[in-house]
Amino acid sequence: MSRRLIEIDPALETELATELQRDRFHDECGVVGIQGHSEAANIAYLGLYALQHRGQESAGIVTTDGGEHRVHRAMGLVADVFSEKTLRKLPGRMAIGHVRYSTAGGSQIRNAQPFCATTDGGPVAIAHNGNLVNAYAIRRELEGRGAIFSTTADSETIVQLLARSRERTQEERLIDALSRVKGAFSLVLMTSDSLIAVRDPHGFRPLCLGRLDRAWVVASETCALDLIGAEYDRDLEPGEVVVIKRGRIRTLRPFKREKERFCIFEYIYFARPDSNLNGHNVYAYRKELGRLLAREHPASADLVVPVLDSGNTAALGYAEESGIPYEQAMIRNHYVRRTFIEPAQSIRHFGVKVKHNAVASILKGRRVVLVDDSIVRGTTLIKLVTMLRNAGASEVHLRISAPPTIGPCYYGIDTPTRGELIASNHSVDEICAIIGADSLRYLSLEGLRGSAEPLKSSFCDACFSDEYPVAVDSDDKIPQLSLFRDVEADDA
Repeated sequence: MSRRLIEIDPALETELATELQRDRFHDECGVVGIQGHSEAANIAYLGLYALQHRGQESAGIVTTDGGEHRVHRAMGLVADVFSEKTLRKLPGRMAIGHVRYSTAGGSQIRNAQPFCATTDGGPVAIAHNGNLVNAYAIRRELEGRGAIFSTTADSETIVQLLARSRERTQEERLIDALSRVKGAFSLVLMTSDSLIAVRDPHGFRPLCLGRLDRAWVVASETCALDLIGAEYDRDLEPGEVVVIKRGRIRTLRPFKREKERFCIFEYIYFARPDSNLNGHNVYAYRKELGRLLAREHPASADLVVPVLDSGNTAALGYAEESGIPYEQAMIRNHYVRRTFIEPAQSIRHFGVKVKHNAVASILKGRRVVLVDDSIVRGTTLIKLVTMLRNAGASEVHLRISAPPTIGPCYYGIDTPTRGELIASNHSVDEICAIIGADSLRYLSLEGLRGSAEPLKSSFCDACFSDEYPVAVDSDDKIPQLSLFRDVEADDA
């Protein structure tokens, strides 16, 4: 039989990668930092392994023993980027690490983090999670003054500003640099003798602090602390700068105090369910969203089925609240790679079938409540609903455990343009008809905000409400992931 090889260039997702990935928000980045441990590189590796869900494009670790910085970065998953051999080449008692899914800057090795630089104050390395909404304006200003950028990532802007600061110490230079940028940043910076962790004044992205024996650990999520056996100490507060040197910790609050705007989508989708954010468990919150969704929008049905894995926990909550049995009537293939061999005679909806398959014996003649956390473009759900019907489902009622996504994120999440978001251009009834469901209901914005009240935090829900807490420079209102623009051009 003749066969067709579909091979995806890692730098540019094309036909099949587009099918599998572009109809889902992607996690942005994850960071770790370790100070005072004899196996700092190994600990950083394990921390990144736990944070793999936050970025799958590239990974990197930088270490130091008080002198030069040693670095290893590459495109790919953590387990593929690092080996025992590469980790042995990263000695030192201090390390920072990064996993990346690009939100600003292309998918290239030169944009992999951590970034390293040599300044007149000594070597520095930085790993950044977030997005700077005025990075392009600052970049143009610096280039006009002779600066040469080696990457297209917004994070390099911080390094360039730090290198040009005239403040005395590296921590003062970092604070000076961050005082000029706007947007989201949870980052770790390593000098020759210090580890510095910072959250932006709004606290858009998570960052927590832990102890491992006598060492200090910083990580994007508590699941990283759990894997390495570290004890959770606390979350960094919005606007807090933590300086760790020789095992001692010092806290600074140099920025103007702002209202906290933690990203609610971290709870809804991005964070691992076993993580705790701001002291609250992600799994429990998602389950509560499902319960609330069932109260707001009940359905006459026989089964509650999740879109795996994004709707899994909310579907459990919906089933428990409604009393409708929960069934995993769609199975997900977790081993999808970038290269596939398909018969020359194309298989209908091949891309979706590679990743999902319906269990006909469960679905035949049944009325189904299909639960997911969000709808981006809707293209994948069109095919999933069709798949359920072809497997014998008599009705499909779609329930979404978040409000309609009507606006892009400018604070560190890979989102399409407003025009590409289906809820920004169509009513709920129109979306229902496009997807082919018997009914479609979203969790209300009021319900979402009410569910967040017990978390005792103020949240950013701009993608649902269109209320942006930090103004975005007009020139920066472009898709954060240039890949989307490239794919659209290829599809034209």
